[in-house]
Amino acid sequence: MNKIKSLILGSAAVIAASAGAQAADLPLKAKAVQYVKICSLYGAGFYYIPGTETCIKLGGYSQFNLNIYGSNDDAPALRNSTAGTVNATAAPYPGDGLNFNARSGMAYTTRARNQLNIDTRTATEYGVVRTFMVNNFEFSTGASPSTGNITTDYAFIQFAGFTFGKAVGTFQTPWGAFGGANNNSSVFFGGYDNATGVTQVAYTWQFGNGISAQLGLEEQTINRGLLIDANLGSNSVAAGAFTGSFAPSTPGYVGYGGQIAPEITGNIRADNAAYTLQVSGAAHLVRAPYYSNTLGFGSTTAIELQTSGHPSDVWGGAASVGLQLKNLPTGPGDKLSLDATYANGAMRYLIGGTFSNNIQFFQGSGGTAGATPFYQNVTMVSNADGVYSTNGSIQKTDGIGFRGAYLHNWSPNWETSVLGSYTKVNFNNTATTAYCLLFSSSTGAKSSNYSCNPDFTLWQIGSRTAWTPVTNLTFSAEVMYTFIDQSFTGAATSVGAAGVGGGITPGAAFNFKDQGAVSGNLRVRRTW
Repeated sequence: MNKIKSLILGSAAVIAASAGAQAADLPLKAKAVQYVKICSLYGAGFYYIPGTETCIKLGGYSQFNLNIYGSNDDAPALRNSTAGTVNATAAPYPGDGLNFNARSGMAYTTRARNQLNIDTRTATEYGVVRTFMVNNFEFSTGASPSTGNITTDYAFIQFAGFTFGKAVGTFQTPWGAFGGANNNSSVFFGGYDNATGVTQVAYTWQFGNGISAQLGLEEQTINRGLLIDANLGSNSVAAGAFTGSFAPSTPGYVGYGGQIAPEITGNIRADNAAYTLQVSGAAHLVRAPYYSNTLGFGSTTAIELQTSGHPSDVWGGAASVGLQLKNLPTGPGDKLSLDATYANGAMRYLIGGTFSNNIQFFQGSGGTAGATPFYQNVTMVSNADGVYSTNGSIQKTDGIGFRGAYLHNWSPNWETSVLGSYTKVNFNNTATTAYCLLFSSSTGAKSSNYSCNPDFTLWQIGSRTAWTPVTNLTFSAEVMYTFIDQSFTGAATSVGAAGVGGGITPGAAFNFKDQGAVSGNLRVRRTW
């Protein structure tokens, strides 16, 4: 009996050992691996790049714009898109101004854009190291069917309080021109805004409780207005009454010397839940080429006669105060954004934006050269930092501008803004006399009430309404009225040769007139 028991127990032991061995050979359930590790240090959307301590966030949007009587940068159609060309069919929209009965006139333009931004941050013993980039991939009216445009708005590195690269300018308020508008150019007549950034080296001090200060050295060429050489010597386009556009490469009119000093900019800011207050300042060097420089900055065929001398460099500058109220009794999320700017010899801080330094306005688009009565209206406006003539000094312009926007939320899905701006630019007596020599020749006929005065006033008023049916999908509509009050009076006949003087028809008679225009923008944006 004992032998039978031992046999049974031994067999059981063998079976148990065998079963245990087979169980050991079976695969175990693997522990879950987190392939994407969330990074909560810098807000929503960041995650760790695998194998590193760097956090990354991807973002961007897809957008469709329909611009009515305006350009793709939302400037009203009365602003000529190609300096001085009245019937420019190659431009995104021609410079025919308000006369859309012209065969070359476009009543609308479109733009489709995808934006990609990449934000990386790494914690170090010196603080956070950050890189940031924003690129746009877009297709606009006027592009060939299979091509588009790639642009870089921002590309910078931040380390230990420093910013290196292309970033928002130090002078600009945090809300820029977006206090209530679709596009930065919607209120481009009333203050500094550069939505595409400025190349810079800047340092920011954080004092706590929302108080900060920033000092920057920025790319100067981005912040240059016009610099007008009013000499009527042999290098003039034509010694005539009305020779057309002050294009940046037009002989005898515009010249800026090469940059030797950056823009010096700074701000002090207080930012909290109730308001943001910012005071900004900028110093800008105005530097002309030689008096006999045939073509201005940017020309590949410039002729510089260095023996002719040049005016002395002068410093200009600008100052701005901006206030945004964010805790209004009218409703949650409502905002009132205000700013005022003064500029002297630095007009891009007064009339800013991402478009050309030059501003020319035209109305009408056809007729017979020299026809009577005058067949076309023109508004002469030059956003000049200064004016100089041979053996003379640079005479700086100055001006002041105000801008404001009120944003009201009707509900979590609906909002409306009302916005406007006012800007006035003045030329001193010496600058006015030199400038008007360009229109003083007896060659071109003038009306009895003709007078020359480059001073001008610009103002705008508009409104935008936006609907967000689902998170991050917004439909918006904007309408804007723009008025240009120029100071020329009467009429004159242009005398420039064909194709010279900015494309103004030679031998044609023009009325100098104030102009206004209504423009609009419809937009669909999906942000991710």
